Amino acid sequence: MTEKASVPGPRRDMAVHNDWWVSGWEHIPPRQGFPLTMLIGTACQPGFTDYQDDLVHEIFDGHRDMIGGDLDGPLTFSWPDEEGDYEAAPEGREACGAARLEQFSAMLTTAGFPLPTTVRDLSELYLTWGLARREETPDGTRWSMRAALPLPADLLTLDPELTERLDGIRWTMRTGPLLDTLIDHLVDDLGEPTETLTSLDLLAAVTGQDVGDVRLALAELVHSSDARLQRGEEPADAERLEAHRRFRLVMDWEHFHENRVQVSRGD
Repeated sequence: MTEKASVPGPRRDMAVHNDWWVSGWEHIPPRQGFPLTMLIGTACQPGFTDYQDDLVHEIFDGHRDMIGGDLDGPLTFSWPDEEGDYEAAPEGREACGAARLEQFSAMLTTAGFPLPTTVRDLSELYLTWGLARREETPDGTRWSMRAALPLPADLLTLDPELTERLDGIRWTMRTGPLLDTLIDHLVDDLGEPTETLTSLDLLAAVTGQDVGDVRLALAELVHSSDARLQRGEEPADAERLEAHRRFRLVMDWEHFHENRVQVSRGD
């Protein structure tokens, strides 16, 4: 009888679910939540079965601190001294971690979920939340993840500050690529004009986006005080503009460049 290897011979690419950041889960579980998601995402690739401890060795070899040593290691919100940047936490690394653990515990208790103490416990909680699925097959245990992850607020009661932060992250990640495309047109094609007489359908045509995407990009510019929309002397609302109606896009380029990170993209 030939022994079946848990991890196929060639090393597989590590994989992380795209929704991990967009959904906001990065800000909910202990720090091992991200490497655990990477572990499960990698195990979802064809050919993997019984991912648990062998795959931990495969993908975290030399970087065991990421996941806390092994799947039975304790969960923590604190990184080793050399790993984290705690300038935003003047109370210190340990106090910051303790406060986040208390917040996490309260969220789980309120929602009726058990508090995990190890990475393996956390993987079971992922199954309960629907972040992952596990199926026993004749070839072994197979893992999978849904195309769209449930949002934290669908399962947990979040405090107002965290809710606002996650909403902001989702908005930024949704509008960021759309805004980049619009700004490329204004900068590269038009040379940063202070005012542009245009319409939603014209902007959609020149940027290769649909009208709905252009609305979102313009809404983000206005929300961030980088621009205003005018029809005559009255302000215009991107969400209510008819696609063919002309308006003036008035940019505040100084504000835009002072408050946004610019990324150079080479061919």
